[in-house]
Amino acid sequence: MPDFIKNIEIKLLKVPLEKPVSDAKVITGKQTPLKEVMITCAIIRTNDGREGFGYVYCKRNGGPAQYSLAKEYAPLLIDEDPDDISRLWDKLLWSSISIGAGGVAVQAITPFDIALWDLKAKKAELSITKLLGQFKEEVPCYNTSGGFLQDSIDEVIDNAQKVLSEGAGGIKIKVGQKDYKEDVRRVEALRKALGDDVPIMVDANQQWDVSTALKAGRYLDEYDLVWLEEPVGAYDVEGHYRLSRALETPIATGEMLVSFNEGLPYLDRRAFDVCQFDAPRIGGITQYKKVIDRCEEQQLVLAPHYSMELHLPLVACYNGEVWVEHFEWFEKMGIFNERVEMNNGLMKVPNRPGIGLTLNNDVVRKLMVDSAEFK
Repeated sequence: MPDFIKNIEIKLLKVPLEKPVSDAKVITGKQTPLKEVMITCAIIRTNDGREGFGYVYCKRNGGPAQYSLAKEYAPLLIDEDPDDISRLWDKLLWSSISIGAGGVAVQAITPFDIALWDLKAKKAELSITKLLGQFKEEVPCYNTSGGFLQDSIDEVIDNAQKVLSEGAGGIKIKVGQKDYKEDVRRVEALRKALGDDVPIMVDANQQWDVSTALKAGRYLDEYDLVWLEEPVGAYDVEGHYRLSRALETPIATGEMLVSFNEGLPYLDRRAFDVCQFDAPRIGGITQYKKVIDRCEEQQLVLAPHYSMELHLPLVACYNGEVWVEHFEWFEKMGIFNERVEMNNGLMKVPNRPGIGLTLNNDVVRKLMVDSAEFK
């Protein structure tokens, strides 16, 4: 008798941050400080007693929408073969196609897609990295959580030195203020404090036009940065292309895109140097496998946004240069029983079965907003 999906449980969690953080979108008045992250979790159980876990996250508004649509998706998976992952991905998307083929429609698929891949790898008694094809045992990492704009540059430097001592390999700070020269001063101070050998990235969070980005970028070229991230709007393919050709500093973008298809214009145009597509945002592992294949074709740097716990084992399957973004927010709350191992600038790729993550149920009970079960 073939395996089938017998039971699905989904949970909505609210994860508060220790202190609100602000990037350029806040400084320029487009958003308010980020205070919390919402997570929709899915636990899929099969008739033979196996269990798979997956999740999607949302910053600011939208988390309840992801969860609400996930509640509509879940019954469609009951009695299905859990190995038919691609077919089930399409089945869920077609069930909600009237609201589009990206954004929440795709992101609500993510927790189920990841849970199904988790199940498949566990059934094979492999980590997800081994299942997909491992290239790397360790992956370079950089920290972002200490580089937001609400902190003075002296605080940012202190944060950077602390996290470097804890094992991070690079530091990213936020730029994109109304006066780009203030951004340049912050970068100059950070480079002076950390020395020439520490990798530094900067992120403008879409707050410049092309002209301003060119002016700022020519100053920033002097500081040997790993990349300049989202210098212009997330959907300005031509603007990113122009900047990638005009500046010495590599251009990174892609985190705001909400489907693989939205990323195709960037890949087809080769409009960036560093691909930051986010697996949870574009629909999970099924879609991210496509990203890996296309980036290998073009020999791009692969540096997915956020979600280090998930992206770490995925980018280890990439035969090229990679970075993983270190955000310790989930670790500080203890959401997962497992922790990322970080030392000497590298994260160790886990070899636990599946995606290698399990929920800390004591913490989950404290953070849970709602839950639902389907049989």
